[in-house]
Amino acid sequence: MFDQILLIVWRESVEAILVIGIMHAWLVQSGTRAGLRYLWGGVVAGLVLAGLMGAALMGANTWLTGTAQEVFQAVLVLTACLLITQMVLWMRTKGRTLKAELESGLASAVSSGSYWGVATLVAIAVAREGAETVVFLYGMGAASLQSGGIASFALAAGLGFALAVATFMALQLGSRLFSWKLFFRVTEILLLLLAASLLMSGLEQLIGLGYLPAGLDPLWDSSWLLDDGSGLGGLLATFAGYRAWPATTMVVGYLGYWVIVASLMKRQRKRERVDQRRQLTARARS
Repeated sequence: MFDQILLIVWRESVEAILVIGIMHAWLVQSGTRAGLRYLWGGVVAGLVLAGLMGAALMGANTWLTGTAQEVFQAVLVLTACLLITQMVLWMRTKGRTLKAELESGLASAVSSGSYWGVATLVAIAVAREGAETVVFLYGMGAASLQSGGIASFALAAGLGFALAVATFMALQLGSRLFSWKLFFRVTEILLLLLAASLLMSGLEQLIGLGYLPAGLDPLWDSSWLLDDGSGLGGLLATFAGYRAWPATTMVVGYLGYWVIVASLMKRQRKRERVDQRRQLTARARS
C-alpha cells in the first residue's frame, strides 16, 4: 500500500507541477507578470476543490455502515482503476500538444483583458489532478486510514510529492538519460499495472460480498511456486494484481482489462497515423 500511494502521488504531482510550470513560464516570458497572482490563486482554488471532494468521500464513508460501506469502498477501488487507465490514455493522446493547448488557453484569457480566465484555467487543471489523486488515494487507503495507518499514509504521500518536485527539476535540466518521454512511458506502464491490481482488489471485494459470482474458486493454486503474501509474490500482488488462488471471475476480468487497454492503445496509434498523414497532405498542398 505504501508503494502504491507513493507512486500515485509522485505521478499526479509531476503532472500538476508540469501544468503549473508551463503556465508560469508563459506568463513570465510574455511579460504578463500581473497574471502570476491569479495563477497561484487558481492553484489554491484547485487544491481547495480537491480537498472538498476528499471531505465528501470521507463523509460518505462515515455515513455508510456495514455492507454498504464495504460496497462503497469496492466501487471506489474500481473507479480508481478506471481513472488511472483513462489518465494514461489521455496523456498518450494529449501529451504532445499539452503545452500548446495550455499556452493557447492562457493567450485567450489574457487577450480578453481579465486574468480571472487564467485563475479558472489553472484551477480546473489542478482540481482535475487533485480530484483524481483523492479518488486514487481514498480507494486504496480507506482501510489503512480506518486501521490507524494514517501516519504511514501521510508519509507515503509526502515522499511522493517530494519525489515529484525533484523529478520535475531533473527533467527540466533536459537530461538525455531521463527525458519527459521516458518518464511518461515508464510511469504509464507502472500505472497500468497498478490499475490492474486495483481491478483485482475490487473484484475480490465484490466476490467476497456476494455481488459477483466467483466461478471456479480457485481456478488454480500457484502458491507452491510463488506465494502472493510475501516476497516477490507480494510485490507482484501489490503492483500487478497477481493472485496465487484466483477465482475464475478475477482471471476473466484481468485478461479482459488488458485486452481492452491493448485495443484502445492500438486505436490511438491508428488515429495518430491518420492525423499525421492528413497533416503531411495539408502541408504538401499548401
